[in-house]
Amino acid sequence: MTTLVKLEIVRALRNRKFMFFTVIYPSALFLMIAGTSKETDIVPGTHLSMPLYYMVAMASFGALTAVLMGNSERIAKEREGGWVRQLRLTSLPGRGYVTAKIAAAAVATLPSIVIVFIVAATVKGVRLDAAWEWLALTGAIWAGSLVFAALGVAIGYLATGDAVRPLTMIIYFGLSILGGLWMPTADYPEWLRNIGEWLPTHAYAALGQAIEVGNAPHAKDVALLAGYLVLFGGAAAWLYRKDTRTA
Repeated sequence: MTTLVKLEIVRALRNRKFMFFTVIYPSALFLMIAGTSKETDIVPGTHLSMPLYYMVAMASFGALTAVLMGNSERIAKEREGGWVRQLRLTSLPGRGYVTAKIAAAAVATLPSIVIVFIVAATVKGVRLDAAWEWLALTGAIWAGSLVFAALGVAIGYLATGDAVRPLTMIIYFGLSILGGLWMPTADYPEWLRNIGEWLPTHAYAALGQAIEVGNAPHAKDVALLAGYLVLFGGAAAWLYRKDTRTA
């Protein structure tokens, strides 16, 4: 399994298109959205300035892009190409393949998170009260991305090679917009805010926002993400076993 994890990581890092959308794209969006804002511009419904809010939002968005977009399409294509079937002939257990995909995607999230933080600190002068907050932010965003890595695996086994991209894009943009990664949800209609508050992306962004103001992540957000991780991980395992039986 270790060999497969290394192979998946190398494949991800060598994919220039993948690295652009996971590393450069979120940083560019941060500059486009928060580039002209000031430290005195407070995001409605929060105690955060625009640069602080969008630093976490775009770091989370980059991590989401890495684990969701990369996993789902690659797995669907590997299923159709026969690669997964070949792996089943080896001694690699099913959980090993799923774990390798999640682990490789998780490693790919670190560059996107770090680059957004560097751009925010150097270009916009974003500062936090203590050095540990930077480490805590990185750890929280990285750990939270595992939820969406599991979702990506599930989608990869649910959809065919032709259908996986549009399906993933719908889920990807829907979660990003409704969860508040692209824009604050305070301006949304109340019914839409109520929906957004129960989405994993809303709880995901809230982890970093709590750390930015010097607080520990809220228990509700942690519990919500843990619940989604169990749900998506269970779905991925079930779909993998189902795919094995029908292969």
